[in-house]
Amino acid sequence: MMGLSDADWTAILLSLRVASVATIVSLPLGVALAYILARCRFPGRTLLDGIIHLPLVMPPVVTGYLLLLSFGRKGPIGSFLDQCCGLVFSFRWTGAALAAAVMGLPLMVRAIRLTIEGLDRRLEQAAGTLGARPLFVFATVTLPLAAPGILAGSILSFAKALGEFGATITFVSNIPGETQTIPSAIYSFTQVPGGDASALRLTAVSIAISLVALIASEILARRLNRQVAGFS
Repeated sequence: MMGLSDADWTAILLSLRVASVATIVSLPLGVALAYILARCRFPGRTLLDGIIHLPLVMPPVVTGYLLLLSFGRKGPIGSFLDQCCGLVFSFRWTGAALAAAVMGLPLMVRAIRLTIEGLDRRLEQAAGTLGARPLFVFATVTLPLAAPGILAGSILSFAKALGEFGATITFVSNIPGETQTIPSAIYSFTQVPGGDASALRLTAVSIAISLVALIASEILARRLNRQVAGFS
């Protein structure tokens, strides 16, 4: 495909792996945070909202450095996870997934939150009056109705994870075959003579993957919206 080298394919597959893991792992947390922000009123709610969205306004390098301090081998969280679970983030692909998840979480939470805030709560209340427990109502009514927003948030998070560079390179460096994703590989190619062709190939691949994801999400969102309309 377009003369891609083995190194190019390694970066592409690693990017897809990192973005997929980051999106899947952060999805339950994203849904929970979005629901809390949309439905709950408590002291510190505004602060929580600000903390969640900090990665969007802070320089990505700052986010990566904070992750390194916290989840590095000598960091409080990183050293604990290493000793108790053997889970290492710094300079590993798992760290790239963590950085991508942190950077994509605000977009996911915002999309899901806006959807939940726009739901007709009478449907949930009706289920409650029939004796359904809150958790059952959430699983069988709220989540299906919020499915289009959850899908949109997941796609936004995936796209952000796929293009994440600053936090990733600060936290896990740019190690070929281990942490070198598409953006990192493009950056490396632009720093060496004759690397423009490889950088352009990976740029085209990145655009193609993003377009496919967006088109697929649009098709799925339309189907989900029709289902939700029929359900409501």
